[in-house]
Amino acid sequence: MRLGPATPSARRLPPHRPRPAPYPERCSPGLRVSPALGPAPEDVERRGGRLSKMKVTLSALDTHESSFTPLVVIELAQDVKEETKEWLKNRIISKKKDGGAQLLFRPLLNKYEKETLENQNLYLVGASKIRLLLGAEAVGLVKECNDNTMRAFTYGTRHTFKGFDDDNDDFLTMAECQFIIKHELENLRARDEKMIPGYPQAKLYPGKSLLRRLLTSGIVIQVFPLHDNEALKKLEDSWYTRFTIKCQPTDSIRGYFGETIALYFGFLEYFTFALIPMAVIGLPYYLFVWEDYDKYVIFASFNLIWSTVILEVWKRGCASMTYRWGTLVMKRQFEEPRPGYHGVLGINPVTGREEPLYPSYKRQLRIYLVSLPFVCLCLYFSLFVMMIYFDMEAWALGLHESSGSEWTGILLYVPSIIYAFVIEIMNRLYRYAAEFLTSWENHRLESAYQNHLILKVLVFNFLNCFASLFYIAFVLRDMKLLRQSLATLLITSQILNQVVESLLPYWLQRKHHMQVKRKVQALKADIDATLYEQVVLEKEMGTYLGTFDDYLELFLQFGYVSLFSCVYPLAATFAVLNNLTEVNSDALKMCRVFKRPFAEPSASIGVWQLAFETMSVISVVTNCALIGMSPQVNALFPESKADLILIVVAVEHALLAFKFILAFAIPDKPRHIQMKLARLEFESLEALKQQCSVPFTHLWNLMPVALADTHSDCLAPTQVMHVAGTQASGFCGPRTRHWK
Repeated sequence: MRLGPATPSARRLPPHRPRPAPYPERCSPGLRVSPALGPAPEDVERRGGRLSKMKVTLSALDTHESSFTPLVVIELAQDVKEETKEWLKNRIISKKKDGGAQLLFRPLLNKYEKETLENQNLYLVGASKIRLLLGAEAVGLVKECNDNTMRAFTYGTRHTFKGFDDDNDDFLTMAECQFIIKHELENLRARDEKMIPGYPQAKLYPGKSLLRRLLTSGIVIQVFPLHDNEALKKLEDSWYTRFTIKCQPTDSIRGYFGETIALYFGFLEYFTFALIPMAVIGLPYYLFVWEDYDKYVIFASFNLIWSTVILEVWKRGCASMTYRWGTLVMKRQFEEPRPGYHGVLGINPVTGREEPLYPSYKRQLRIYLVSLPFVCLCLYFSLFVMMIYFDMEAWALGLHESSGSEWTGILLYVPSIIYAFVIEIMNRLYRYAAEFLTSWENHRLESAYQNHLILKVLVFNFLNCFASLFYIAFVLRDMKLLRQSLATLLITSQILNQVVESLLPYWLQRKHHMQVKRKVQALKADIDATLYEQVVLEKEMGTYLGTFDDYLELFLQFGYVSLFSCVYPLAATFAVLNNLTEVNSDALKMCRVFKRPFAEPSASIGVWQLAFETMSVISVVTNCALIGMSPQVNALFPESKADLILIVVAVEHALLAFKFILAFAIPDKPRHIQMKLARLEFESLEALKQQCSVPFTHLWNLMPVALADTHSDCLAPTQVMHVAGTQASGFCGPRTRHWK
């Protein structure tokens, strides 16, 4: 990452002259560190170990710099009291030993600029180079060593990592730096305060996250990372500015937006290329009039093998990517309560900390007595709308048969188009209801909240999008209508998603951008207002809510392609064409429509892998049933339908068995990745053995380090010994990170 100013107004300071000492630590451009760095870390390490070195280095950092490279913006409400602002500032810049974050902090505008420009109550947060490196150790970032292995970064062994140099500012990407600052801000905890100064109603208790409390109280409006305009322009040039078929720059995307978003674009690219064989084979099936029996059996059989192989191969590619990025070897971290979690204040029996407690039986009652009936009611309403759609289809068909004109022939597609619009509206309305219900259920952990939300949304979207197709296929048994409805629903949903998710937000954002520019120019400020303009513009951008909707769109597309592939082979072709534009529209959305999201480490696409695998299993059942219903197959069993059903079920079970055997036979991780992970585990165990051979008193002294750095107050004694041993050896970082 280049820590130089992102805009002209982020002024570059004169180069810092290091003191004559054996450890001349330099700052990155735009950042300054106090000259009094204290004793050299190597000397400290010899005298007191890694923990003492970190404390000395942290205590030497200067957090009162007035000019630095801004990385994160904090927006406060307009009516926030001055004592609250001063308290928040002191907590952010205070030393770690005093409960602060030890970051750099200043208002966007100084007193003179506030008189010239409109005061927006915006504050900039940054950090020195040393502070970011120490933060990288605290969050457990994994980097590549000089021996080409991936290890958790430690400040004491920083020179053993590839690409690190005291004069190099690119060791940490900007996304990693902003993630570190977010982690430090979220880890600001209440100590002796009983309330937020100036707001007696905003109660605090020891250990409560201050940032989350400020957000829920409305004192802090939002916290977001700033774009780096120079780096963003380079990324855009290699990503989407020219419409050409090319590989996604996943490493560059990961460096700017983080692993979670890079994995989505990597999966989108992989899924698009995986659809090409389906499109190449399906196009001749659709264009040429072949025997239906051959068309059904051959294409459906290929689809069943294809859907299994592509998901297994993706696991291997994903493992290679995430190992290269370091997230595959990051370990789980103790998960804190989510921001919206509430309850009666009590002592957590696992951590021993004071936090809200909520009985699980109350949550279960809310789920089974309120959420589940509501979801069932929504599903019933979806089926009711579906029956209205079939009434419209019958009316349009009757009108066409009575008149036989070309206009009434076009009218046959109108009910499907209207129904596709209604499906999209119902999906979006249900999404809001599902979010409200899941939040009302009061889940303690963010992972539990996400799992319940995804389950609700997937069940409704699956039924809402595919119920009509199942009804046509297995109740009406009208293959012509099934082909027509599937094509209309697929194409209409793709067009709607492109317009609603990318084109419309981009147009609105461009309009707002011009308004902000005119407003700033009208002020005729005597100062350089470039940074002010950038921050004000970005704070008004929409917030990117994550990859949920993007994966959901691909999930439904996978359903349209695989569930009824033998009836409409052209579905894969339309999916490929859509995804080629989706890559560019999603890239435009990330770069120009939404605020820059904070990076989040991820080792896989998470629960979506299971969702896609479940869809592929359902596709085996539906395609076997469709083949069994074909006239050609029925002609083979004219007398006994029971024999036909038994044979179809037997074939379906055989295909499922073959599918699971194939999934088991293809390893989830490539051989070389397995070897590297095994080597890392072996070295960690060897380090633990060596640590256990030292005097017990020395090991006991290391335990508070492990407990403080890993939230391991809930670990067993043997686990604490393992953490202490691996910390001392340098094979594992002191803190680990939970991924999705």
